[in-house]
Amino acid sequence: MTDCLFCKIINGEIPSQKVYEDDKIYAFNDIDPQAPVHFLVIPKEHISSALELSDANAGIVAHIFATVAKLAREMGFADGGYRVVNNCGADGGQTVGHLHFHVLAGRNIGWPPG
Repeated sequence: MTDCLFCKIINGEIPSQKVYEDDKIYAFNDIDPQAPVHFLVIPKEHISSALELSDANAGIVAHIFATVAKLAREMGFADGGYRVVNNCGADGGQTVGHLHFHVLAGRNIGWPPG
């Protein structure tokens, strides 16, 4: 997808602060962090939102969550806990049309959100 912000980040057309990358996903620091640790994890394949997940592509979500757990241990916030957030659609707060997960940690994340 040529006009997708996150596809441009994956392709290196827009700079980002990389946290992690492999052949399937890319993680980078959020430009407007809401916690001491706040990064996004996105699939390299363009999937517009969680509504476009299917049996054929849903495995990416398991890979993302397994990688987040690994990063939580490596980055030292696993013991304190963290939150993983996916916004889906306009009413859900999704502002970029590419499936992504926010990882927030480093402080008590209250409930309910927003």
